Amino acid sequence: MQFKSTMVVLGAKSSKGEFQGRSYDSTTVFYKADLQEGDNFVGEVGESIKWGTSANFEKIKNLEFPLTADVTMEQVSNGKSSALVLLDLVPQKTSIPVKSA
Repeated sequence: MQFKSTMVVLGAKSSKGEFQGRSYDSTTVFYKADLQEGDNFVGEVGESIKWGTSANFEKIKNLEFPLTADVTMEQVSNGKSSALVLLDLVPQKTSIPVKSA
């Protein structure tokens, strides 16, 4: 099931190469998440989620962080456990300042 949301993106990293004959290529996005409510929890944390290949990193690497983005995500399951997949990330127009050189 796909759904749209907004997230505060704290940063991102790209990873591409080969290790022991196997190629890898991914982008990891770090975003702000609220801690669950409870007696022993307070505040926010940084979480990570994969976002396709390193080509996605190229789309956002020169932006100013943190930034607010509109995202499309999908909840998927293998029948035993579920996972959240980031399908698309579009920085909001109010948060598109580019880093100065």
